[in-house]
Amino acid sequence: MRPLWLLFLPAALAACAPLEPSAAGRDVRIVMRDPGGSCRHLGDVTGSRGNFLTGGFIPDATLETGARNDLKNRAAALGGNVVVLLTQRGVQSGNFDGSEGGYLRQTGVTLTGSVYRCPDAGA
Repeated sequence: MRPLWLLFLPAALAACAPLEPSAAGRDVRIVMRDPGGSCRHLGDVTGSRGNFLTGGFIPDATLETGARNDLKNRAAALGGNVVVLLTQRGVQSGNFDGSEGGYLRQTGVTLTGSVYRCPDAGA
């Protein structure tokens, strides 16, 4: 019988890789201002990456890239091509005790945005 930890190893390694954008997600732009004009609002989406268990072992840049790609993929699934970023949150987990102090590290990133379909978003 194989040790149980061997089953956990592939999942742990996969958690360290950034989430890739879908084919449609690659065409979504994230902006800071309302696009206005002839853009149609489609709804809001949230993209996230990381968790308290594996997030501490994943580089911050990978968590941020994964959350951004998740946001783009969800926007593309709604038919959008522009996301106006509304909030950005870093999730931190840690341990504090009285004898040795403690630690705090980023374990996740969550982004929320409004999705739009804009006819001239590629310009």
